[in-house]
Amino acid sequence: MPINQNATQDKWPQGKRCAVVITVDFNDVQGILSQVPAVAGREKTLSVWRYGTLRGVDRLLALLAEKNLRSSWCVPGRVADEHADKITQIFRAGHELATSGYEFEKFDELTLEQQVSSLQRGQAALKAHTGQTPRGFRLPSGNWAAGFAEAMSEAGIGWSSSWRGDDLPYFQPMRDGLPSQLVELPLHYELEDEPYFAFNLSPAVPPAQSRIASYSHTLGNMKMDFDGFYRFGLCYVLRLHPEVIGTAGRIGLLSELLDDITSRPDVWVATAGEVTDWWRQTQPQNEPSHPAQIWQQHTQNGGSNE
Repeated sequence: MPINQNATQDKWPQGKRCAVVITVDFNDVQGILSQVPAVAGREKTLSVWRYGTLRGVDRLLALLAEKNLRSSWCVPGRVADEHADKITQIFRAGHELATSGYEFEKFDELTLEQQVSSLQRGQAALKAHTGQTPRGFRLPSGNWAAGFAEAMSEAGIGWSSSWRGDDLPYFQPMRDGLPSQLVELPLHYELEDEPYFAFNLSPAVPPAQSRIASYSHTLGNMKMDFDGFYRFGLCYVLRLHPEVIGTAGRIGLLSELLDDITSRPDVWVATAGEVTDWWRQTQPQNEPSHPAQIWQQHTQNGGSNE
């Protein structure tokens, strides 16, 4: 049966009540070019996303250093190659680096072989700048093909933070429906900055949907969400973007949120890799237990209940 969320206080080290993972998507202009290819060559528009590289990364790193917190950064290989100085800066500050493939691509449009190639190129790019092969992966866009989870494991990927559907880590199902060593750290839209603040006037991003939310209301929402994760002893995965949260005003919002989180002594703030290692050590894997694993096994059996 799935893990009882009312009895998870013993799932974290040293008696901590809940886990917090701070993740950052550092995509520069690659993310918007994938979503809206028509903006290629429109330097005024692209400058909205380049702001993250120019100012947002430094502000985020300074705030995390001030709070003495480590985080996990998800970076396409091309961004690492184009901004090697930023990658070195992030790495030397003690943060974890994970890959999002090489280009920021829509995985739905790629074959399994192309997805695996993107993963391997992304890993190689980060290793070239840090000397370490990344153990984490985040989908840039879309869905991965059947067999990609196995390819990630073979490539040394220990964790993914790409799927949703839960608020505790779980083991990604493989093609045979059995548990694996690949840990998924699930996301929630309400724990991200982009749904609140992503905005560009022309072309409209997102289309026909203005997005500059109230800072105070957004902070209130994020605090209430953390209260829920804390109450039930869960794994709170915060997803940030330098161009979104790294502005002069919004960085203060993040500072208040982090102060609220760390004001409680029984919260474990860790990197994605650290949470993954702990989950592997403490959670049973001898049979399918998570709904994603059970559904995978069900479909592999042709819909049989046996």
